Amino acid sequence: MFKRSDNKATTANQDKTEKPEEIKAMKPPANSVPSIISSDVVIKGNLTTSGEIQLDGTIEGDLKSNSVTIGEHGTVKGKVTADDAVVKGTVKGSITGRNIRVEKSAKITGDLCHQTLSIEAGAFIEGNLSHQNTNAAGNLASSNNNTTKVVSANTDNKEPEKKTIL
Repeated sequence: MFKRSDNKATTANQDKTEKPEEIKAMKPPANSVPSIISSDVVIKGNLTTSGEIQLDGTIEGDLKSNSVTIGEHGTVKGKVTADDAVVKGTVKGSITGRNIRVEKSAKITGDLCHQTLSIEAGAFIEGNLSHQNTNAAGNLASSNNNTTKVVSANTDNKEPEKKTIL
């Protein structure tokens, strides 16, 4: 029923590396389903896809995707780059994207570079918010004069107590 092929071109161990230009040119199939990374998965290294990712596990490295949803138990320790990003979990690093939605359970320590940004009440953000414009080539271009420093979306404006040592 099955037979072994001696054709080396069909083996899975081909040593073929993709160039970054080839990765950018890849488009996900029209009816593709998201890649799901479950809560017990830890990835140490960079992850790149042209499709969609649902992350409930941990990535220790950079994440680049067309669309990413970081679930409530998901964690990224690195840079996140995506056209559409929904953050419900933890990100320790910068997030760059056209549309970024930060939900109330999110904890972000890092800068957000965005074209559109939505932040729910209760979200924790510590970093800079930078609005980006689209240039003629359709790429995001940073506009440094629209940077907002955010210490935390959840802190009260109370002065810390000063202790006097005698």
